[in-house]
Amino acid sequence: MVPASTAAPVISGTGISQIGRRTGIPASDLTAQAATAAIADAGLTAADIDGVITLGDTPAEEAAARLGIPGAGDFGPAMGSAGLLTPLVQARDAVAEGRARHVLVYRTVQMMGGTADAGPRKARPAERTAMDREFEYLVAAHAYSAANWLAMHCRRHMDLYGTTREQLGWIAINARRNAARNPLAVYRDPITMADYLDARQISSPFGLLDCDVPVDGSIAFVVSTAAHRADSPHGAVTIEATGGASGRGGWFGRSDYPKMAATDAAADLWSKTALKPADVDIAELYDGFSFLALAWLEALGFCADGEGGAFVDGGTRIAPAGQLPLNTYGGQLSAGRMHGYWVLHEACQQLRGLAGPTAIPARPEVAVVSAGGGPIAGCVLLTC
Repeated sequence: MVPASTAAPVISGTGISQIGRRTGIPASDLTAQAATAAIADAGLTAADIDGVITLGDTPAEEAAARLGIPGAGDFGPAMGSAGLLTPLVQARDAVAEGRARHVLVYRTVQMMGGTADAGPRKARPAERTAMDREFEYLVAAHAYSAANWLAMHCRRHMDLYGTTREQLGWIAINARRNAARNPLAVYRDPITMADYLDARQISSPFGLLDCDVPVDGSIAFVVSTAAHRADSPHGAVTIEATGGASGRGGWFGRSDYPKMAATDAAADLWSKTALKPADVDIAELYDGFSFLALAWLEALGFCADGEGGAFVDGGTRIAPAGQLPLNTYGGQLSAGRMHGYWVLHEACQQLRGLAGPTAIPARPEVAVVSAGGGPIAGCVLLTC
């Protein structure tokens, strides 16, 4: 077993709500489901929680009041260089610095349609930022969404390295194969390479099965002191290291395009630990689009630049019994889009031996988790 730091904060509890498409369940109810489960899983009560951090969905104050958490600490806005995983990093830091013993972190999402904020719109800043100017170029080229922007990254990768759609297809097929074992996954029916290649085009080279699945749901974690490990009823996971990057080069201004912030976040991660990519047993990687999972494999050093396609080709290396099991619960491509929090949940469950039907044949000891694409990225290394 990999030696765990005696002082590093741990994830002592996890919780997941009902997951579905257009469930009609209020966000506060989904949040309460996940958070209540996470607190109980950690062997705690609401009175033990010192702080609540979220990514900016159901407000932390609202969740604290709903759960009966008294005097929850304010650790600042949950936005920073680790992108979508910033709340986890903030919780880790608060615990490591002695500002809290137990911090609740959650992410709640709902599909668009009937759940949008109807309140007054905030005025845009008078100054145009570099990102504003970049969006003006993208919109002028009729590139209106991340599907368009990342399709350009993918096309450039194909042109440089010979990456094929069939290779991307193995990422989608692997995700669906794993989702079939996950009772919470939204899409569980098997897909073939023909299904993948024949799917409706979204933004070339991406088809429908290259894109993640919007869902309603909530996922929560409790980050605790290392001393609480012994009192965690179902085991705890050590936060070995984190990495993040934001902004450099924007969407298309990097000199090493089509690389993205994932490259910088991964370098940051590996600079903070003695562990190496070869020590990792399982990868739960952000797959908002199939290409992002491939890009993270390269960025994290599991294969060289341009070799991601060959690494996933055939689906053998990334299968549950393969060299590096990938997105063992189905990922965002088949289970549902939870913005990097379901990948984190699955990694914790695998390391704690609680993955149930999605468990890989040999229980892992080291897991890497990533979230984000384009100019914002974060990643976490976990050990049991």
